[in-house]
Amino acid sequence: MAVPFLDLKAPHEELRAELDAAYRRVVDSGWFLLGPELAAFEAEFAAYCEAEHCVAVGSGCDALELILRALDIGPGDEVIVPSATFIASWLAVSAAGATPVPVEPDEDTLLIDPKQVEAAITPRTKAIMPVHLYGQPADLDALEAIAAEHGLHVVEDAAQAHGARYKGRRVGAGSIAAAFSFYPGKNLGALGDGGAVVTSSAELADKLRLLRNYGSRVKYQHEIQATNSRLDELQAAMLRVKLPALDRWNDRRKEVADRYLRELADIEDLVLPVVPVWAEPVWHLFVVRCAERDAVQERLAGLGIGTLIHYPVAVHRSPAYADGSWGELPVADQVAERVLSLPIGPHMSEDEVTAVISGVREAFGR
Repeated sequence: MAVPFLDLKAPHEELRAELDAAYRRVVDSGWFLLGPELAAFEAEFAAYCEAEHCVAVGSGCDALELILRALDIGPGDEVIVPSATFIASWLAVSAAGATPVPVEPDEDTLLIDPKQVEAAITPRTKAIMPVHLYGQPADLDALEAIAAEHGLHVVEDAAQAHGARYKGRRVGAGSIAAAFSFYPGKNLGALGDGGAVVTSSAELADKLRLLRNYGSRVKYQHEIQATNSRLDELQAAMLRVKLPALDRWNDRRKEVADRYLRELADIEDLVLPVVPVWAEPVWHLFVVRCAERDAVQERLAGLGIGTLIHYPVAVHRSPAYADGSWGELPVADQVAERVLSLPIGPHMSEDEVTAVISGVREAFGR
């Protein structure tokens, strides 16, 4: 059985009637930006995240950048970031004019290691940016304690973690702000790019709304130098249709992950994800590690099992950051060399899950 890495058609087939109705509602309204669909989605997503406010923007990367700008973090400042993450986490810091300072991850969870964060703090540090990588929350309480001691902000990169919980609360519910991405492949994906910030600070939300809309509350009156980054009405309407299905879809992802964890556990050369007791991940990705990653991926492809590598180049090795003096980041290098993402999604059948498990076992000679 051939199993694709990702099926983006299935969720839209499931919700086709509702999505079609939402499309017609927006087109018939003649209102395409900063209208009622956006306002409704922002209220619904804020409530879902157990936060007071949501400000929807053009992308997840924009969401991170605008949080930093709203917190007056910019040139001369430093932001601690994970060394192992998607490049957007670093790019947002750079776009705000600040300097990313990478910290290595915990080697079991691959999430930013609080024990190493404190050593990276300097007088220029203004924020810590944990990434809830692959849909698993970072250790927020430990990071918040460090931040409180040093007068820093914790800015959550929750681009892959819609609905994840840390010690029972949603990611985004406890820090000053969290950024989400609605890229189509995310657990809650739009039909194009999109993003949002959730926060319980009315002051921060107000500034974010200015920053996303040319610094304007009233047309042609511009209070601050800002940008244009607005989630449009059509994408907001599509996301409103999908949001009620998100928990059910995340539950199915967990069922698939549980089978992988249970039925691949005896393969000695395969490192499976480690989930701390305080984490409730949403399994945006199911990422394994193995020393002969490329050969395993090739064998799986030959068996019809689609896989991807998230991410094959460590950020500090990319040309975009080649001029930085990052020092040695061996864990990030090893992660880039060994990670492999297996298919996971809310519409995978049990037969497809079985095929992936059988394929992985065959690829390892088991």
